Amino acid sequence: MLRPKNKLNVKLDAITKHLRQYKPSTSGPTDVSITGISMNSKTVQDGDLYAAIAGANHHGADYLDQALQTGAAAVLTDTRGMERVPRNFPAIVVEDVRGALADAAAAIYNNIAATTPRMYGVTGTNGKTTTTYFVNALLAALGETTGLIGTIETRIAGESVTSQFTTPEAPDLHSLIALMRESSVSAAAMEVSSHSMAYKRTFGIQYEVVGFTNLTQDHLDLHGTMEDYFAAKRLLFNEDHSKKQVVTVNGGPDPAWGRALSQQIANAVTLDLGPAAAIETEVPAATWKVTELETVGIGHRFTLQHESGYEVTTRVNMPGKFNVANAALAAVMVYTGYERQGWDDITAILNAEKHTPFESDVPGRMEVISQEPTVIVDFAHNPDGLTQALQAVNRSRNDDGRTIIVFGATGQRDTAKRPLMGSIAAKYADVVIVTDDDPHYEEPSEIRKPVVQGAKAHIEATNSDTEILEIAPRNEALAYAIGMATPHDTILAAGRGHETHQDIAGEPFEIDDREVLRRNLVDYGFITTGAASAELTD
Repeated sequence: MLRPKNKLNVKLDAITKHLRQYKPSTSGPTDVSITGISMNSKTVQDGDLYAAIAGANHHGADYLDQALQTGAAAVLTDTRGMERVPRNFPAIVVEDVRGALADAAAAIYNNIAATTPRMYGVTGTNGKTTTTYFVNALLAALGETTGLIGTIETRIAGESVTSQFTTPEAPDLHSLIALMRESSVSAAAMEVSSHSMAYKRTFGIQYEVVGFTNLTQDHLDLHGTMEDYFAAKRLLFNEDHSKKQVVTVNGGPDPAWGRALSQQIANAVTLDLGPAAAIETEVPAATWKVTELETVGIGHRFTLQHESGYEVTTRVNMPGKFNVANAALAAVMVYTGYERQGWDDITAILNAEKHTPFESDVPGRMEVISQEPTVIVDFAHNPDGLTQALQAVNRSRNDDGRTIIVFGATGQRDTAKRPLMGSIAAKYADVVIVTDDDPHYEEPSEIRKPVVQGAKAHIEATNSDTEILEIAPRNEALAYAIGMATPHDTILAAGRGHETHQDIAGEPFEIDDREVLRRNLVDYGFITTGAASAELTD
């Protein structure tokens, strides 16, 4: 857990007043000084407010003794948790501990001040990571000292640490923002997941600009229905969470979600992806629109036009039209975050002939490992992501080659998408190798079964000659794909992207798709070293 070096001393009664919307009550003395906050008894430090929250199986108050031994100065909990708090020990009692947790963290780390970095938040099913990387690169090119919070890593003024969650828990998130302020970060881009909104992790932050990529089936194990999934995303676009909102209204396989969102927001800035949209449909005039699109090497050149006629032409150096969508959203978010007089500076950077911010590689996102065969690693782990990745691969592949996909489904997650992903793989690939992703505590073979069934159902329905294989563990599946490939083939390893460990029955198993693939490319004589780069034609 990263914390600012300069701790603030905030009185417990001041925190209590900041939480008045949660109707708090107190126990014990309230003049104690609080210097930090944690919801994990193992990370509590001297002077912390320990947040004891009710979980699915345990209550945080069950670990109160450990929190007190490691220095907790006070407790934030509910009435059930208060039963475990020692008599006259400083405590704040609320019923909505999750909501109060984020607002308490904001008060403790002084993130309610105007001195915090300008935050750019990106939400949506797919594209969050790449879009935040693009926003970060453009802001840096404009001379900002930048921060980044997301799935792959956290960056603070150029320093990087590995991330554990797409969006950190509220105490960690607010601590990171305070550390960014301490490191003179002026603007930061971050991914905002639906989980983080449902669990109120981002409460207490007002984003300068937020952006919406798309909405497709995912995380229904948490949200239950697409409507509830949308409602969680929608929270980010409320005025108390964001100042300016950018919504993609023509993009993804179901643009109706973006349009519905834009109609619920006063003064929403809208983006029509035009020729870059997965499904092009008639939409009301948008604030910004992609008007021209052409293939250039492995990526695309596109023109982005404002409703006033102002326009910019730029390039994205990653395969797939969905990366045009990510780049276009990133550009519009930064334009929206700047006053109009600053637009020409943005345009000059995007128009650069030699290098644009959208030529930056994003780890594990359509990352090209080799050229012959073409080997690509991508994070695609849901039906829409898999469809778009396979479509991009097929547009890029050699006419004489096959598309080979290696992927699995995650355990203890939305089970309904498993046969869908199998069907999609069989539709777009010539060889489908079903393997394991993160089984967690579920039996791996039971996860693979509906994926294989979905693939076979598509083959039977279409009478296709797609080959279906089931190979586990994952490293053997990746090795088999390389072993069966010709120099003309394209291999897509999907689902894990940048990740370096599998969770198998709660134990971390070290595996990086990129390194496994490189080793096997060497073993089979395709490359002479473990490192390779590639140039595709799209």
